[in-house]
Amino acid sequence: MGKPRALITGITGMVGSHLAEYLLEHTDWDIHGMYRWRSPLANIQSLVPYINRKERVFLHYADLRDDQSVRDLVKKVRPDYVFHLAAQSFPKTSFTAPLDTYETNIQGTTRVLEALKDYSTDAVIHVCASSEVFGRVPKEKLPIDEECSFHPASPYAISKVGTDLVGRYYAEAFGMTTLMTRMFTHTGPRRGDVFAESSFAKQIAMIEQGLMPPVVKVGNLDSLRTIADVRDAVRAYYMLVTQSPVPGAYYNIGGTYVCKIGDVLDKLIAISTRAKEIKVEVDPDRLRPIDADLQVPNTDKFTAHTGWKPEIPFDQTMADLLDYWRGQVASNGDAFVVR
Repeated sequence: MGKPRALITGITGMVGSHLAEYLLEHTDWDIHGMYRWRSPLANIQSLVPYINRKERVFLHYADLRDDQSVRDLVKKVRPDYVFHLAAQSFPKTSFTAPLDTYETNIQGTTRVLEALKDYSTDAVIHVCASSEVFGRVPKEKLPIDEECSFHPASPYAISKVGTDLVGRYYAEAFGMTTLMTRMFTHTGPRRGDVFAESSFAKQIAMIEQGLMPPVVKVGNLDSLRTIADVRDAVRAYYMLVTQSPVPGAYYNIGGTYVCKIGDVLDKLIAISTRAKEIKVEVDPDRLRPIDADLQVPNTDKFTAHTGWKPEIPFDQTMADLLDYWRGQVASNGDAFVVR
């Protein structure tokens, strides 16, 4: 028997890259990452020495929209653990590209699970859905538990409802060990600049460097969110697949710091070197047609099963996020577009 093999789809994303680093440090597993030929590799620079030596970390080209590439990858790797993170993950984009979102997220998940059914039936599989599946939740149902009804508020959220249900179907129909997560807002270094708090941090970093006027463009600041750190999130995902996994189980995972998006902005501005100068301006293009505006989880089920709890405080997450963008702007600021 060789070392366990983990497959991370979307290894070049924020979560995938942090998960790979976590597994590298805390396990002896070989880590196989799925990426597209055009995927930016900046997030996995810490893994490059291992990749170049062909030691513990291995990259494989495949695309969720191409069945043969997914089947070839799974047949080659035959993973023991799978973290299916790859997705079209930006809700706002899904309003303009709904069919692409459904194809990537629902059919892409089906392709991954079909390949695993044929070539790696004993794998423990994490299917990453999203807290967005709950959508527009009445206040009386807060905090949101796993049995709260779905009321998705975007094509992205609809696609993640499909992802969640596809994962459960493969557990019930074929006896596969699939586990579904509805992760609430998680952020930190490497968060894409299309997401609110990361866009704020990027703009602030650009303001500090004198690359744009001291005005931060924002969308809806009144949405209520529960914030977790991405590094706590990937630790949760590891515990999910290693601590007595229950086929077909589904869990809410999230932080404990509840605030409005406006409070996140206030924190980032407060720790800026130009805090006193920065103004805020609502940009209509940043507003969604409808919004999932009450995202507060009940995570008792997952905590009871694994003992996981978040460890990184909100203030550290925000400081690390801003420092990340300061580094990015210092290196590439002249090439950046505000998004």
